[in-house]
Amino acid sequence: MTPNPNSLYDIQELPDVGIHMPDGCRLSARIWMPENATETPVPAILEFLPYRKRDGTATRDALTHPWFAKRGYACIRVDMRGNGDSEGLMEDEYTQQELDDAVATIEWLTQQPWCTGRVGMMGISWGGFNALQVAAMQPEALKAIITLCSTADRYADDIHYKGGCLLNENLGWGATMWSYSSRAPDPALRPNWRDLWLDRLENEPFLPSVWLRHQTRDAYWQHGSVCEDFSAIQAATLAVGGWGDAYKNTVPLLVEQLKAPAKGIVGPWVHKYPHFAVPEPRIGFLQEALRWWDHWLKDTDTGVESDPDYRAYLMDGVRPQRWYNDRPGRWIAENEGATSHFPTQDWHLTNSGIGASGSLDVRVCSPQTCGMESGEYCAIWLGPDMPGDQRTDDAMSACFDGEPLSADLDIVGAPRIRLRISADRPQAQVAIRLNHLHPDGASTRITYGVLNLSHRDSHAQPAPLSPGVAYDVTLDLDHIAYRVPKGHRLRVAVSSAYWPLIWPSPEPAELHLTQGEVSIPVRPTETDEYVFPPPESEVPRDATILRKAQNTRRVETDMNTGETRLIIEDDFGMTKDNHHGLTNGGTAYECWSIHPDDPLSAKGHCLWTQELRRDGIELRTETSCQMWSDRTSFFLRAKLTAYEGEVEVFSKELEDTIPRNQM
Repeated sequence: MTPNPNSLYDIQELPDVGIHMPDGCRLSARIWMPENATETPVPAILEFLPYRKRDGTATRDALTHPWFAKRGYACIRVDMRGNGDSEGLMEDEYTQQELDDAVATIEWLTQQPWCTGRVGMMGISWGGFNALQVAAMQPEALKAIITLCSTADRYADDIHYKGGCLLNENLGWGATMWSYSSRAPDPALRPNWRDLWLDRLENEPFLPSVWLRHQTRDAYWQHGSVCEDFSAIQAATLAVGGWGDAYKNTVPLLVEQLKAPAKGIVGPWVHKYPHFAVPEPRIGFLQEALRWWDHWLKDTDTGVESDPDYRAYLMDGVRPQRWYNDRPGRWIAENEGATSHFPTQDWHLTNSGIGASGSLDVRVCSPQTCGMESGEYCAIWLGPDMPGDQRTDDAMSACFDGEPLSADLDIVGAPRIRLRISADRPQAQVAIRLNHLHPDGASTRITYGVLNLSHRDSHAQPAPLSPGVAYDVTLDLDHIAYRVPKGHRLRVAVSSAYWPLIWPSPEPAELHLTQGEVSIPVRPTETDEYVFPPPESEVPRDATILRKAQNTRRVETDMNTGETRLIIEDDFGMTKDNHHGLTNGGTAYECWSIHPDDPLSAKGHCLWTQELRRDGIELRTETSCQMWSDRTSFFLRAKLTAYEGEVEVFSKELEDTIPRNQM
């Protein structure tokens, strides 16, 4: 008997279901489903991740998956091979093996007596990426996806490269995965946990060595970049993002490029699910997702096809802060398309600032420390990670200021910069920030972009500059929705360095600007155009906090040497799961150092510790990695050490030298 649609199902949880891949590898799944699903089958929702369902994502899983299960879905949270409680080894991110495993898992789901044979796939970040990638493989049962905080282009818009510049997040996230994948399975679930762990440690790759060997947009990055063929995605796609996240461009891109049904939502949030994200306002994401699933997986008319194509949060311009608990603003809605049809306001960059016309003859050679107020590339850990007051970086840049605005200016879309530019070196970078200049001089970064000038024509085939030769370049800044108030001003800031967000060029370069234009997409808005329901979630995970999490970020200058260091310390705390008893915790440390006059002094250093405790078993891994460079090569060093109690059970060290390729 089908229950009343307004009532909730009683659900069951299966903590460790084995799903065997075609090659025999056992993946571990945690499943929530209605208790009567075998008698009354339900659609399935798959989340496929390396981040450990037993502890790593357990807190957010508890808020999300049981909520859907109570409303008539089987939610399957799978540890990818080589991670968590699954067998096998992981070689890299988004490998064909990973995607094939996901397709095999979908096929397995269709064969279960409790599944109707219709499947959705949902995930944030890694899970958002592979949801898109799996959809492009067109498994028949996959009817819809919800992708959050993801990208369609692995080279141009991920954590590795941006504008052809090497992101320091390439090392930072590589250090994170070096640590994450070093953790053992839960000893309570796998009798052979020690053998699995040691095999995992022995074979674990140091991924920055892999990623740094692909400095151009080659076949490695084309794999998994769904922008190579948007038409391959036939599943209905709901794309979600946040203005505080690194992946600001994906949602409008998918809305405008997918041939399949596609809708987009972008809020003020960092890299989190919108029902518990910050900054607020949060939205009823679970209710929106349920409408999506009910329509595409249950054929219930929930009205989602009539929703606006693009819903975005237009943030009020506010003073710069390194963290925001909330952002005032309003929701805007575009019934068709996203932002490409908006008109632009166009200005010239001149010797006098931003104006209707005028000559331009400006040189800039920024200290290597320009960029210390850039904030974290991908804000995720809830520390002071937002861009700070830009005045410090502005002082090291060529700045072009506009006149006070005669009316509010609503910027919605991707501002475009055109420059005629030359450099005195064959290798150079340019970073461009669009800032909100307050009447008292405070400077808030609205959006930004960076470009390796060797990549001015192609990310696949970069070419050195001819010193002194002027080139015409075009750079789209990241998408944004931001209101600059009447009486305030715009500032375009141009610098030749942006540390520690990007790795510097081999030599300091002076840029010469002789022509410039800025085109800003505008969309006047008076009131809220869309209202989301308030956030709902399931009962939080039953856990005891043994050590609270805390995050710090500071800049230090050595007055003797002149070296400047950005130091990031993240204590993720220690938590005991009161349901199954596993205790886990971790810490991370990053140091990014450079001398303002010497790009070859750049160094990155990352340290991580992970701890697991269970019934007298105490496991710990300690990982470290470093990166530096000279004019021709990048140098990497990494170490991984594992302990059972205080006894060292495994250790390995790696060193690598990788030639620079127009980088």
